[in-house]
Amino acid sequence: MLRFDPSHQLLAVGVAILAGFVDAIGFVESAGFFVSFMTGNSTRLAVGLAEGQHAALVAAIIIATFVFGVVAGALVGAQAGRRRSLAVLIGVTILLAIATLLRLEGEGWSAILSLALAMGVANAAVAGRDGSVIGVTYMTGTLVQMGQKIANALRGEGDRRWLHHLGLWAALVGGALLGARAVIWSAPLAYGFAVMMAALLAARAGWIVRDAG
Repeated sequence: MLRFDPSHQLLAVGVAILAGFVDAIGFVESAGFFVSFMTGNSTRLAVGLAEGQHAALVAAIIIATFVFGVVAGALVGAQAGRRRSLAVLIGVTILLAIATLLRLEGEGWSAILSLALAMGVANAAVAGRDGSVIGVTYMTGTLVQMGQKIANALRGEGDRRWLHHLGLWAALVGGALLGARAVIWSAPLAYGFAVMMAALLAARAGWIVRDAG
Protein backbone atom coordinates (compact mmCIF):
# COMPACT_ATOMS: atom_id res chain seq x y z
CA MET A 1 0.00 0.00 0.00
CA LEU A 2 2.79 2.41 0.91
CA ARG A 3 4.59 1.81 -2.40
CA PHE A 4 1.77 3.46 -4.33
CA ASP A 5 1.15 7.14 -5.02
CA PRO A 6 -1.78 8.83 -3.21
CA SER A 7 -4.14 8.68 -6.20
CA HIS A 8 -3.72 4.93 -6.50
CA GLN A 9 -3.98 4.50 -2.74
CA LEU A 10 -7.39 6.19 -2.82
CA LEU A 11 -8.40 4.07 -5.81
CA ALA A 12 -7.40 0.95 -3.87
CA VAL A 13 -9.59 2.06 -0.96
CA GLY A 14 -12.50 2.47 -3.37
CA VAL A 15 -11.96 -0.98 -4.85
CA ALA A 16 -11.76 -2.45 -1.33
CA ILE A 17 -15.14 -0.87 -0.52
CA LEU A 18 -16.54 -2.42 -3.71
CA ALA A 19 -15.03 -5.81 -2.83
CA GLY A 20 -16.58 -5.77 0.62
CA PHE A 21 -19.93 -4.68 -0.81
CA VAL A 22 -19.95 -7.45 -3.44
CA ASP A 23 -18.68 -10.11 -1.03
CA ALA A 24 -21.55 -9.35 1.34
CA ILE A 25 -24.01 -9.71 -1.54
CA GLY A 26 -22.52 -13.06 -2.50
CA PHE A 27 -22.44 -14.28 1.11
CA VAL A 28 -26.10 -13.49 1.72
CA GLU A 29 -27.29 -14.70 -1.69
CA SER A 30 -25.38 -18.00 -1.50
CA ALA A 31 -26.21 -18.65 2.17
CA GLY A 32 -22.65 -18.64 3.42
CA PHE A 33 -20.16 -18.72 0.54
CA PHE A 34 -17.79 -15.93 -0.43
CA VAL A 35 -17.14 -14.36 -3.83
CA SER A 36 -13.91 -12.55 -2.91
CA PHE A 37 -12.63 -14.16 0.31
CA MET A 38 -11.19 -17.46 -0.93
CA THR A 39 -9.64 -18.42 2.40
CA GLY A 40 -13.15 -18.82 3.78
CA ASN A 41 -14.20 -20.88 0.77
CA SER A 42 -11.07 -23.02 1.09
CA THR A 43 -12.04 -23.87 4.66
CA ARG A 44 -15.59 -24.64 3.53
CA LEU A 45 -14.12 -26.89 0.82
CA ALA A 46 -12.02 -28.81 3.36
CA VAL A 47 -14.86 -29.18 5.87
CA GLY A 48 -17.25 -30.19 3.11
CA LEU A 49 -14.85 -32.88 1.93
CA ALA A 50 -14.39 -34.14 5.48
CA GLU A 51 -18.14 -34.32 6.03
CA GLY A 52 -19.01 -35.49 2.53
CA GLN A 53 -21.20 -32.46 1.89
CA HIS A 54 -22.25 -30.86 -1.40
CA ALA A 55 -20.80 -27.59 -0.09
CA ALA A 56 -17.33 -28.82 -1.04
CA LEU A 57 -18.23 -28.85 -4.73
CA VAL A 58 -19.81 -25.41 -4.53
CA ALA A 59 -16.74 -23.96 -2.81
CA ALA A 60 -14.42 -25.57 -5.35
CA ILE A 61 -16.35 -24.11 -8.29
CA ILE A 62 -16.33 -20.62 -6.77
CA ILE A 63 -12.58 -20.84 -6.06
CA ALA A 64 -11.83 -21.98 -9.61
CA THR A 65 -13.96 -19.17 -11.03
CA PHE A 66 -12.19 -16.60 -8.86
CA VAL A 67 -8.75 -17.84 -9.92
CA PHE A 68 -9.80 -17.69 -13.57
CA GLY A 69 -10.79 -14.07 -12.94
CA VAL A 70 -7.40 -13.32 -11.39
CA VAL A 71 -5.65 -14.75 -14.46
CA ALA A 72 -7.90 -12.82 -16.84
CA GLY A 73 -7.43 -9.59 -14.88
CA ALA A 74 -3.65 -9.97 -14.86
CA LEU A 75 -3.57 -10.58 -18.62
CA VAL A 76 -5.83 -7.61 -19.34
CA GLY A 77 -3.82 -5.39 -17.01
CA ALA A 78 -0.51 -6.37 -18.60
CA GLN A 79 -1.87 -5.70 -22.07
CA ALA A 80 -3.36 -2.33 -21.09
CA GLY A 81 -0.11 -0.87 -19.76
CA ARG A 82 -0.59 2.50 -18.05
CA ARG A 83 -4.34 2.18 -18.62
CA ARG A 84 -4.32 -0.96 -16.48
CA SER A 85 -6.69 0.27 -13.77
CA LEU A 86 -9.15 1.67 -16.30
CA ALA A 87 -9.23 -1.49 -18.41
CA VAL A 88 -9.55 -3.82 -15.43
CA LEU A 89 -12.31 -1.79 -13.77
CA ILE A 90 -14.26 -1.59 -17.02
CA GLY A 91 -14.07 -5.38 -17.10
CA VAL A 92 -15.26 -5.57 -13.49
CA THR A 93 -18.16 -3.26 -14.31
CA ILE A 94 -19.22 -5.42 -17.26
CA LEU A 95 -19.06 -8.62 -15.21
CA LEU A 96 -21.10 -7.08 -12.40
CA ALA A 97 -23.66 -5.89 -14.95
CA ILE A 98 -23.87 -9.45 -16.30
CA ALA A 99 -24.35 -10.72 -12.73
CA THR A 100 -27.17 -8.22 -12.27
CA LEU A 101 -28.93 -9.35 -15.44
CA LEU A 102 -28.58 -13.00 -14.42
CA ARG A 103 -30.02 -12.22 -10.98
CA LEU A 104 -32.98 -10.44 -12.55
CA GLU A 105 -33.56 -13.52 -14.73
CA GLY A 106 -33.62 -15.72 -11.64
CA GLU A 107 -30.25 -17.35 -12.36
CA GLY A 108 -28.99 -17.01 -8.81
CA TRP A 109 -25.94 -19.26 -8.89
CA SER A 110 -24.83 -18.02 -12.30
CA ALA A 111 -25.01 -14.51 -10.87
CA ILE A 112 -22.88 -15.53 -7.89
CA LEU A 113 -20.23 -17.04 -10.18
CA SER A 114 -20.20 -13.81 -12.18
CA LEU A 115 -19.61 -11.92 -8.93
CA ALA A 116 -16.69 -14.23 -8.09
CA LEU A 117 -15.24 -13.77 -11.56
CA ALA A 118 -15.50 -10.00 -11.21
CA MET A 119 -13.75 -10.05 -7.84
CA GLY A 120 -10.93 -12.15 -9.24
CA VAL A 121 -10.44 -9.61 -12.02
CA ALA A 122 -10.59 -6.73 -9.52
CA ASN A 123 -7.36 -7.85 -7.87
CA ALA A 124 -5.45 -6.61 -10.91
CA ALA A 125 -6.97 -3.14 -10.72
CA VAL A 126 -4.26 -1.32 -8.79
CA ALA A 127 -0.59 -1.84 -9.65
CA GLY A 128 2.50 0.11 -8.66
CA ARG A 129 5.36 1.21 -10.88
CA ASP A 130 7.30 -1.93 -9.98
CA GLY A 131 4.42 -4.16 -11.06
CA SER A 132 3.31 -5.04 -7.52
CA VAL A 133 -0.43 -5.11 -6.93
CA ILE A 134 -2.66 -4.39 -3.95
CA GLY A 135 -4.80 -7.36 -2.99
CA VAL A 136 -8.12 -5.60 -2.50
CA THR A 137 -10.46 -8.55 -1.96
CA TYR A 138 -8.72 -10.12 1.05
CA MET A 139 -7.34 -8.54 4.20
CA THR A 140 -5.28 -11.18 6.04
CA GLY A 141 -2.02 -9.91 4.56
CA THR A 142 -3.05 -6.32 5.19
CA LEU A 143 -3.76 -7.06 8.85
CA VAL A 144 -0.46 -8.91 9.21
CA GLN A 145 1.43 -5.94 7.78
CA MET A 146 -0.50 -3.61 10.06
CA GLY A 147 0.41 -5.70 13.10
CA GLN A 148 4.07 -5.81 12.10
CA LYS A 149 4.19 -2.03 11.69
CA ILE A 150 2.48 -1.54 15.06
CA ALA A 151 5.14 -3.76 16.60
CA ASN A 152 7.85 -1.67 14.91
CA ALA A 153 6.25 1.50 16.26
CA LEU A 154 6.15 0.07 19.79
CA ARG A 155 9.88 -0.66 19.50
CA GLY A 156 10.48 2.89 18.35
CA GLU A 157 11.52 1.70 14.89
CA GLY A 158 8.48 2.80 12.93
CA ASP A 159 5.83 5.45 12.56
CA ARG A 160 2.10 5.60 11.93
CA ARG A 161 2.27 3.93 8.53
CA TRP A 162 0.13 1.12 9.92
CA LEU A 163 -2.83 3.50 9.63
CA HIS A 164 -2.78 3.02 5.84
CA HIS A 165 -3.39 -0.70 6.33
CA LEU A 166 -6.07 -0.04 8.92
CA GLY A 167 -7.81 2.27 6.47
CA LEU A 168 -7.81 -0.37 3.72
CA TRP A 169 -9.25 -2.98 6.11
CA ALA A 170 -11.89 -0.53 7.33
CA ALA A 171 -12.84 0.23 3.74
CA LEU A 172 -13.59 -3.43 3.02
CA VAL A 173 -15.51 -3.89 6.27
CA GLY A 174 -17.50 -0.71 5.65
CA GLY A 175 -18.30 -1.83 2.12
CA ALA A 176 -19.42 -5.22 3.42
CA LEU A 177 -21.71 -3.56 5.95
CA LEU A 178 -23.30 -1.44 3.23
CA GLY A 179 -23.59 -4.45 0.93
CA ALA A 180 -25.26 -6.57 3.59
CA ARG A 181 -27.77 -3.86 4.36
CA ALA A 182 -28.46 -3.30 0.67
CA VAL A 183 -28.95 -6.95 -0.29
CA ILE A 184 -31.23 -7.57 2.69
CA TRP A 185 -33.29 -4.56 1.65
CA SER A 186 -33.39 -5.39 -2.07
CA ALA A 187 -31.09 -7.85 -3.82
CA PRO A 188 -31.62 -6.47 -7.37
CA LEU A 189 -30.91 -2.93 -6.19
CA ALA A 190 -27.80 -4.11 -4.34
CA TYR A 191 -26.49 -5.62 -7.57
CA GLY A 192 -27.28 -2.36 -9.35
CA PHE A 193 -25.44 -0.33 -6.72
CA ALA A 194 -22.38 -2.56 -7.19
CA VAL A 195 -22.41 -1.87 -10.93
CA MET A 196 -22.62 1.88 -10.32
CA MET A 197 -19.77 1.75 -7.82
CA ALA A 198 -17.57 -0.13 -10.28
CA ALA A 199 -18.43 2.31 -13.06
CA LEU A 200 -17.52 5.28 -10.85
CA LEU A 201 -14.20 3.64 -9.97
CA ALA A 202 -13.51 3.04 -13.67
CA ALA A 203 -14.25 6.71 -14.33
CA ARG A 204 -11.88 7.70 -11.53
CA ALA A 205 -9.19 5.45 -13.02
CA GLY A 206 -9.70 7.22 -16.34
CA TRP A 207 -9.17 10.59 -14.66
CA ILE A 208 -5.93 9.35 -13.11
CA VAL A 209 -4.64 8.28 -16.51
CA ARG A 210 -5.59 11.63 -18.03
CA ASP A 211 -3.97 13.61 -15.22
CA ALA A 212 -0.80 11.56 -15.55
CA GLY A 213 -0.58 12.66 -19.17
